[in-house]
Amino acid sequence: MIPVSIYEKLMEAVLAPGIKKACYFHSEKEVAKVTLRGKRDKRDRHSTFLVTIGRPNYDEREFIKKCKKAGEPFPVKKIQVKLEAKKKK
Repeated sequence: MIPVSIYEKLMEAVLAPGIKKACYFHSEKEVAKVTLRGKRDKRDRHSTFLVTIGRPNYDEREFIKKCKKAGEPFPVKKIQVKLEAKKKK
């Protein structure tokens, strides 16, 4: 069971400018993610977030393999973030 305080930290991370997704690794088979839906712009005052609890996806499984190889214990203390894509010119 993932503590409620972790979800608060995930939401704070996603509310920071430039961050699209925040992920917390509770165990090898359980993760919690918060993802910003859509794009941020100056006009939009409303934001939609997707909260996912469950099994890790492909990228997250690769990260878990690297953590295990490095000897990092679970749960991983730092929240992993993914940045927004840069605008094309």
